[in-house]
Amino acid sequence: MKALKSLSRFALVSLLLIFASCSDDDNGPTDPPENDVTIVAAAQATPQLSSLVSALQKADESPNNDLVTALSGEGPFTVFAPTNEAFADLLAQLDGFDSLDDFNSQQLQDLLAVVLTYHVVADAAVLSSDLSDGQTITTLQGSTLEVSTQGGVFLSDATAEAAQVTTANIEVSNGVVHIIDKVLLPQAALDALADVLLVPITDLAIGNENLENLVAALVAANGDLPTVLRGDGPFTVLAPTDEAFETFLNGAALEDVPVDVLTNVLLNHVISGEVTSEDLTGLGSGYTSTLAVGAGDQNMSLFFDTSDGVTFNGVSTVVMPDVKALNGIVHVVDAVIDLPNIVDHAVANPNLTSLVGALTDGGNTTFTNLLSNEEEDFTVFAPLNDAFSAFTNPNGNDLNAILSNHVVVGAAAFSSGLTNSYVNTAAEFDTDENLSLYINTDDGVTLNGTSNVVLADIVATNGVIHAVDAVIDLPTVVTFAVADPMFDSLQAALTAEGQPDFVATLSGVGPFTVFAPTNDAFQALLDSNDMWNGLADIDGGLLTSVLQHHVIAGANVRSGDLSDGIMPTTLEGDAITINLPGTGDNIADVTDGAGNTGIGIDAVDVQAINGVIHVLDTVMIPDTSN
Repeated sequence: MKALKSLSRFALVSLLLIFASCSDDDNGPTDPPENDVTIVAAAQATPQLSSLVSALQKADESPNNDLVTALSGEGPFTVFAPTNEAFADLLAQLDGFDSLDDFNSQQLQDLLAVVLTYHVVADAAVLSSDLSDGQTITTLQGSTLEVSTQGGVFLSDATAEAAQVTTANIEVSNGVVHIIDKVLLPQAALDALADVLLVPITDLAIGNENLENLVAALVAANGDLPTVLRGDGPFTVLAPTDEAFETFLNGAALEDVPVDVLTNVLLNHVISGEVTSEDLTGLGSGYTSTLAVGAGDQNMSLFFDTSDGVTFNGVSTVVMPDVKALNGIVHVVDAVIDLPNIVDHAVANPNLTSLVGALTDGGNTTFTNLLSNEEEDFTVFAPLNDAFSAFTNPNGNDLNAILSNHVVVGAAAFSSGLTNSYVNTAAEFDTDENLSLYINTDDGVTLNGTSNVVLADIVATNGVIHAVDAVIDLPTVVTFAVADPMFDSLQAALTAEGQPDFVATLSGVGPFTVFAPTNDAFQALLDSNDMWNGLADIDGGLLTSVLQHHVIAGANVRSGDLSDGIMPTTLEGDAITINLPGTGDNIADVTDGAGNTGIGIDAVDVQAINGVIHVLDTVMIPDTSN
């Protein structure tokens, strides 16, 4: 517990002598009520005043005080009696005080007596009807209270918050009691408690001469931020110094910053909850969320690193940690933390240095320019340094194309909205023919069956980053057949014993157009023949012909290339016929080589680097007569 400022023992003793020898005023004594219940006895009998009784007893542990005896005397007295909740509020404001038992020294007990005598008016039993608006009352402690009767009865002390009389005119044998909702504090107590009395964050900033620019910015912003930061909280505020704001403004005036931008920048310095420097140091590094709004109306991410002091987003360092406030904690920082875009986040995180190096290799600005675009939303799957170290680029693909394959343009896809599905990346098979990326959420989030999200939802102004544990190479049509559980049966068929090396073939240069039957389609094929219990029961040569009948070699035929009646020839040798539009929910209908009609194309344009996949609801059969 921090040391309190010294109090005048002589002043305390004098106050208590006055208190103990109170006499009637010039108008003669006030006749007490017929009952013999004193102020102290009434307080002891009132459950909501038990903390007041405890406070009187605690103060009396000092040999200088005898408040219980004095308030049990003849009086008359007027006592403004704080409730238990009022004492709890006071203790919450005192750093290091958990209960009245923490007033555990004579000096503290004498201070408590100063506070308590500030609630007593001697020589008078003042009813609420005797009070008038603007009236000044001199207390036994020697300081005054100001009365307001606007909307109730209020008493203003040396603080900025008035106490309200919640229950008035409890008449007892030696005076009158008014129950109030706040412990009143005279200036002498405020001075003595200056080192431990906590104030709301806004008031803390107002009282700090090095945070004048922050206070001015709070006032200039939307949303009445000064009032917000006086609220219950708790909040953690990263408070930039005046010099930090001057650097941020770079010669401009505060009013030159658009109000909505200024508001969001300030909110980017506020964390919900109380986070100490020790909490951050224990974590080492990582992300938390601020109250600023980023892409998708999500709370902005803030990266902290404690490897050398405490820094935020790689640009702002704590210069004064853990300044306690009534409703949270303040860390003074040396730079304003601007709103981060995706590039800013990537640069700030030392675990993404390999990614940043790859993006900017040889002075390349293509990606930094793209991912700094505030007019577009992006989802970036960002490989960690270890992922780059492990990547050998076995297919010799262009690195820029690989990097593009980690970027989804036009959407900020947050983990809560991800499902088993395909999205298009910025990588291309050809102009305006973007590669697909398969997202699987059955067990975490896996991409193309090879890369796992290990840290999701790093929110920026222009999108979201998901950190991944492996580089996502450019996919072949085989990649999707292996990654997507909807194609488990197709994968099993392609790799069945006795089949040619379809995997090697379909992993080649291509291009190929593959009409890929789903698991249900293969099951329907097995169910069509009582002799087939599994793929192994199908004649090997027939299975080979069936599989080849689903592949068009030498062409990347996308949905836009299809037209009604087109008859492409398959790798097996028979042609299939495409009919547009499809019936029912089918995108298109297909007639296979055996003349079976109504085969539905359910999904199109799963684009790989060596071809494209369209999804079928039925296995196609070639013309077996030839």
